[in-house]
Amino acid sequence: MINENLNNLIAAARVTTDEAQTCFGNLTVEQLNWKPGTDQWSVAQCFDHLVTAHGAYVPIIESVLSGKKKRTFWESVPFLPSLWGRFLVNGVAPESKRKLKAPKVLRPESSNIDEGIISRFIEQQNQIINYMKATQNMDLEKIIITSSVANVVTYSLMDAYRIVVNHGKRHLLQAKRVTEMDGFATGGGFAKMA
Repeated sequence: MINENLNNLIAAARVTTDEAQTCFGNLTVEQLNWKPGTDQWSVAQCFDHLVTAHGAYVPIIESVLSGKKKRTFWESVPFLPSLWGRFLVNGVAPESKRKLKAPKVLRPESSNIDEGIISRFIEQQNQIINYMKATQNMDLEKIIITSSVANVVTYSLMDAYRIVVNHGKRHLLQAKRVTEMDGFATGGGFAKMA
């Protein structure tokens, strides 16, 4: 059974991966860490946040693939996963006007992040794409997982994939906006994006 929705998510994840490499792969460490203000994130912080947030899915997906995933109490509560899933998928969508504050555990601690952050993001994206492919014959809407942030927040593995894709797009756009701001360091051969 080929899952067309999953194939669309895989394609969208690949686009985000390619854009991250094209737009940010050649930035200097200074450019990656430049911040428009103390309360705003740098390009590096956007990607550090994604690596942290999306990395939390890796052990969960691995437990699903190995057949060791056990359903928890909260994952068994009817309607809760679909409610949380819709809320989070829509909340992290790039077009959402709702400003969500990242949970403290997922916030970047530093604005001094090394230049390998883009490579780490791309590597992780490719890993998640491979997991998506490996789970394509499973009923992803019926596999319920728990958020790494709060154990009462549950949603389907399919919604987790939707969250990863939307979240990636949202912060890719945020990082692009940083590079378009006045004062962004344009040295090091970086060409401003159109």
